[in-house]
Amino acid sequence: MSITQQIIMIACVVAGTLLTRFLPFMIFKADKPTPKYIKYLGYVLPPAVFGLLVVYSLKDVQVTSLEGFLPELLAIGLIIDLHYWKRSMLLSIAGGTIFYMVLVQVVF
Repeated sequence: MSITQQIIMIACVVAGTLLTRFLPFMIFKADKPTPKYIKYLGYVLPPAVFGLLVVYSLKDVQVTSLEGFLPELLAIGLIIDLHYWKRSMLLSIAGGTIFYMVLVQVVF
């Protein structure tokens, strides 16, 4: 890419990022109540995204051998335990990811 193309690409990325950040504030004014369907989406989308993450992460798991699915199964168990214990999605995802990586790199 030439310098001009790079500048145009960066400008497009900046414009797209700014648009997605400011568009909700332009559409939904502070003096009006938030529509019910937007509140509904705010309630159901985080668990749906988490579910998609689980499906995407487990799509290539081989269940034909113990080494193929045991690290994933143990990591999922830890994620569930962490989430029920602390109710923190960030802690659950980070803890499960670190635990899985340790299992794959060291144990299995």
